[in-house]
Amino acid sequence: QVQLVESGGGLVQPRGSLRLTCATSGETLEHYAIGWFRQAPGKEREGVSCISIADGTTYYADSVKGRFTSSRDNAKNTVYLQMNSRKPEDTAVYYCNAVHLWGMDYWGKGTLVTVSS
Repeated sequence: QVQLVESGGGLVQPRGSLRLTCATSGETLEHYAIGWFRQAPGKEREGVSCISIADGTTYYADSVKGRFTSSRDNAKNTVYLQMNSRKPEDTAVYYCNAVHLWGMDYWGKGTLVTVSS
């Protein structure tokens, strides 16, 4: 099993640096991909980004492409989401998700990001 804990959220302005952290524990992530999802008030959960732990390949939703960057530190079993050029519509609870190539998946409890000037 994998346990995930998100951190780094809060009330933030559109500009400036914001990095979310997904700290993992449990089994190694060698055969996992780590995704970031978000859920805004009154809306369904949507995918934001995904990163392969094995080779670092990343994928992004069109809504965040060019603004958000996902990265990993395999030594720390940690994945990050750098959120630049934020918009009010980025306000949401951000969740970390670990998916194994055999299909098992695990979720964190989320961290709230509120973007407001």
